[in-house]
Amino acid sequence: MRPTMASSPPGELALSSLLWFWLPLAATWLMMSAEGPYVAAIIARMPDAAFNLAAYGVAFSLAWLVESPIMMLLTASNSLVRDRQSFLALERFMIRMNVAVTACMLIGVAPPVFRFVTGTIMGLPPNVAGLVHLATAVLVPWPAAIGYRRFYQGLLVRRGLTRRVAYGTVVRLGTMSVTAAVLALTSALHGAAIGAAALACGVLAEAAASRLMARRVVASLLAEPAGPASAPLTQRAIVRFYYPLALTSIISLVTGPMLTFFLGRGRAPIESLAVMPVVQSLVFLFRSGGVAYQEVGVALLGARGEHEAAIARGARALAAGATAVLAGILFTPLADAWFAGLSGLAPDLSRFALTPARLLLLLPAMEYWLSFQRSRFILNGKTRVITVATAVEVGAIALLMTAGIGLLGLVGVVAAATAQVLGRLGSNLFLRAASKPPPGAERAS
Repeated sequence: MRPTMASSPPGELALSSLLWFWLPLAATWLMMSAEGPYVAAIIARMPDAAFNLAAYGVAFSLAWLVESPIMMLLTASNSLVRDRQSFLALERFMIRMNVAVTACMLIGVAPPVFRFVTGTIMGLPPNVAGLVHLATAVLVPWPAAIGYRRFYQGLLVRRGLTRRVAYGTVVRLGTMSVTAAVLALTSALHGAAIGAAALACGVLAEAAASRLMARRVVASLLAEPAGPASAPLTQRAIVRFYYPLALTSIISLVTGPMLTFFLGRGRAPIESLAVMPVVQSLVFLFRSGGVAYQEVGVALLGARGEHEAAIARGARALAAGATAVLAGILFTPLADAWFAGLSGLAPDLSRFALTPARLLLLLPAMEYWLSFQRSRFILNGKTRVITVATAVEVGAIALLMTAGIGLLGLVGVVAAATAQVLGRLGSNLFLRAASKPPPGAERAS
């Protein structure tokens, strides 16, 4: 169930309980961050690795774009489901969303549509486009499986069963490994299709495991009637709450392609494009706990925000820890061990990666700050503010990249790192300003 408040003052959430609640969610995001490199490493060891890696990357990006609207179902079920009526209402919404994203995938793999997207718009060579088509077709069930498992993961998080979320991710990675090994040894499929099949089977297994682990939670919700003062959760209310969160995910997706576009037009474009994924992967290891912290806030802040001080203290402590450990890597010989040794960058690229990585030092701390602020707006049902804050961030990154590369002539990856930090700062400051009551509100009350 939810973390206890033992050994803390009455009404106060113990920091140790908060950390035990957060740790499995952070581990889940950490494991998921390893998923892409893991599948890529499998494909890289198969025939025609370059073509298949490229095809897998495109297929994954297309599926990820279709998936983005249902990413926030975990937050929605964590925040909205409280009894039988709200569970059934959000379950209906989840099913409709999953049908919609599956229909989008099926339309996307229809040959005329697919040829237009990959040929006319993307300009892929025919041999790569063929590999992408098969891999994308294999990924058709993937977005709906993501939506299904995130809905039930939200129920687990709301009940404090965060370890079960991590267990589901272990099932996912294990199934991916077995699927990839079996297909590589027994089938004639190309690497891109095997990678897509491993992803799809892994997520399907995780969805089934999440539903199984949530069975008692579901049974208790179905047995729990709505309270006498509880307003029913309608589909219209769910849409009002959810569509800004979906827009937030879609807008966030713009950042990656936009940065790639600018990197290719800045100074040292090849070097910038080469080191940016390596730098981002390192920083995300420390950001991932901050991404998970949003669900901690949604689950534990309390209906009246009674645990806000404890959640804020936890965010500050974790942000400080992430920054300290990342600094310990970036400002010591460990940086060379990471970039040259573990990541395999050539010595000149390893040195090239150091400056942008150091510029991103505060990004993990800002992730915790952002998640804490977002959780407060989510609990108050003010999800539109989160969408605007995300648009502010993406818009700031675009303006800063234009200025950094077009006017100042910065190295592309340095401009990108600077823009990301300042854009995230702008998003946080916008949310901070939006959380303050308007002037005179306190006097009027």
